[in-house]
Amino acid sequence: MPKQAPNAPKASDFMTRDEALARLELHTLASHADLAGRSDAGAPVLDYLAHNGATATRRAVAANPGAAAHTNRHLADDADDDVRAELARKIARLMPNLSEDESDHIRMLTVETLERLAGDQVSRVRAILAEEIKTLSCIPKFIVLTLARDVESLVAAPILEYSPLLSDADLMEIIAAAKAEEVLAAVARRKPVSAQVSDAIVSSLDIPAIAALLANADAKIREKTLDELAAQAEKIQSWHLPLVLRADLSKRAIWRIASFVGSSLIDQLVSRYGLEEETRTQLNKELRARLQEEGKAESPVLDAAARDVAAAQAAGKLDESFVDTAANAGQRDSVLLALSALAKVPEAKVRKIFASRSAKPVTALVWHAGLSMRMAFKIQSFVMKLTADELLPARAGVHYPMTEDEMRWHLNYFDVLV
Repeated sequence: MPKQAPNAPKASDFMTRDEALARLELHTLASHADLAGRSDAGAPVLDYLAHNGATATRRAVAANPGAAAHTNRHLADDADDDVRAELARKIARLMPNLSEDESDHIRMLTVETLERLAGDQVSRVRAILAEEIKTLSCIPKFIVLTLARDVESLVAAPILEYSPLLSDADLMEIIAAAKAEEVLAAVARRKPVSAQVSDAIVSSLDIPAIAALLANADAKIREKTLDELAAQAEKIQSWHLPLVLRADLSKRAIWRIASFVGSSLIDQLVSRYGLEEETRTQLNKELRARLQEEGKAESPVLDAAARDVAAAQAAGKLDESFVDTAANAGQRDSVLLALSALAKVPEAKVRKIFASRSAKPVTALVWHAGLSMRMAFKIQSFVMKLTADELLPARAGVHYPMTEDEMRWHLNYFDVLV
C-alpha cells in the first residue's frame, strides 16, 4: 500500500460541493447587504438588488435614497411588510427634493409609489407614511385625502391634525362621516381651527373632541357656542379646566362656569380675567354655600349606598343581580359604588366617567366590571337617563358594540388602565 506524502491534504480538508456553494452564498449575501446600504452603489446595482436580493437586502434598498424612482415603485409592491414600511419612511423625504427639473416620468413614478403605499393593506405601513407626510405641502392632495379618510384612526389622525392641504370643506366632510372619536379629536387639535369647523365639532356632541377643542388656544369658537358649552359643562368634568383657560369667555359664560367649578378654578378665572376682589369674594361665598348644600343632600344617600355595597361584597353577592336591582330602582350611587368595586376603579374616576354623560366610556366600564351589555344599556337608560339618540345599543341584541381595544381606549381617556 503506497504511503501518503507527508504534506498532502487529508480528505477532511476538502470542501464538498454543497459546502462550497453555501460559502459562496454567504459571501454573496454579505456583499449584497453591503452594497444595498451604500449611497454610491449606483442605481442599476440597487435595482438589481431590489429584484434579486434577500428580504434584509431589499429592506436596505428601500431605505436607500440612491434608489431610482422605478426601483422604489417596484418595492412598493414587495411582499414583505418591513420593506414597504422602510420605503414609506423614505419616499416622503424625497418629495420636497423633487425639483421642477425632474422628468415627468420620475415624478409620475414617485406619485404612483406614494399612492400604492397610501392604499397598502397593512395599516402600519399607511400609518408610517401618514406620519412622514403629515406636514408637507408638496404631496398630491388626493393622497392626503385618502389617508385622512382612512378607517384606521392611527393613519387618519396625523393627517387630520397637521396637514396644511386640508380645507375647511374637507374637514367638515370628514367630521360628518367620522365614526372614531380619535378622528374628531385630531381635527380639534389643528392649529388653527376655524369657527365653522369648531361648530361642526361641537355639533358632534363628542365629549373628548370638544375637550380637545376647548384646550386648543388656536381654535376660534363663537361666543354663542362657548356660552352653550358653559351651560352644558357642569356634569362634564373634562371640560372644566379647558373652559376656564379659554381667553375668549363672555361674562355670562364666566359666571356660569363659576357656578359649578371648584375654588382653584375660580381663582384661575379671577386671575385670567382680572375680576374685581368683590367678585372673587362673591364667587367663593357662593361656592362654599353650594358645597355645604350638596354635602347635606348627598351624604345620607351616599352613606346608605356605601353600606349596601359593602354588605353585598362581604356576603359574596356583589354581582350583576345586585347592580340590576339598583339600576331598576334608579339608585345612582349604589350603581357607581358597585362598578367601582367590581372593576377595581377608584370611585372618583367612576364618577368622572358618569359625569361625562357619554354612553361609550360607561359601557366600557361595565364591560371592565365583568357585567353584560344588557346591564350597560340598562344603566344608560335608568341611571344616566340618556336620551334615545345618546344611547349605545347592543350589537345583535346581546353583544358589546365596541371592540375590546375601543373600550380600553375610552377607559384610558379617564386614566383607567386595562
